Amino acid sequence: MITLETSLATADGQTLEARWDNPEGVASGTVVLCHPHPLQSGTMRAPLMDQVTEGLVERGLSVLRFNFRGVGSSSGTHDFGRDELHDIDAAWAAATQDRSGPFGLAGWSFGAATSLVWIAGTGLAVPWVGIAPPVKGERSPALPTELPPAPRTFIIGDRDQFTTVAEMREYAQQVSGVVEVIKGSDHFFYFRERIVANLMADTLQTPAAGSA
Repeated sequence: MITLETSLATADGQTLEARWDNPEGVASGTVVLCHPHPLQSGTMRAPLMDQVTEGLVERGLSVLRFNFRGVGSSSGTHDFGRDELHDIDAAWAAATQDRSGPFGLAGWSFGAATSLVWIAGTGLAVPWVGIAPPVKGERSPALPTELPPAPRTFIIGDRDQFTTVAEMREYAQQVSGVVEVIKGSDHFFYFRERIVANLMADTLQTPAAGSA
């Protein structure tokens, strides 16, 4: 795995800490990966983020991670998923300019919810994977109900502390998403990180309609 530390500039003047992880050979695609809640110790270097990234790279994908504003060395302050949309804008622009497609977007918890809101706002039909987005979380953005058609997968443990499998399935049905349930796992997927990574890669390596 080839790693490159970098930074991203947002449209509203913030500078974000970021990192590329790339396979040794030619990548089969590129993924922007968004981390969990900044106010609950979420960073791009959270253990699940590290393990999932390694698994995606092993599947041939380049991965761009970044710290949302106010996290780590990123400037700015947390804005509960509002100004963070600028952060995803910056990451997506960097990914699509610097690497080859097909391109996909993913996130864990807060990162999953915020990235889904970003898709709704941009209207981009790109493959997306959400690791345990809170369906009714008070600290994460409300999940949108109108999204462009695209491969879309929700991953949840049947012991998740914040969302039930039934709630996830009900929401996923509204947005034509597939739900993958990992038995025995909670919100943090301990010892199941590679299962998560492989489920993610299966979706993220599916070209969106109309993509080159």
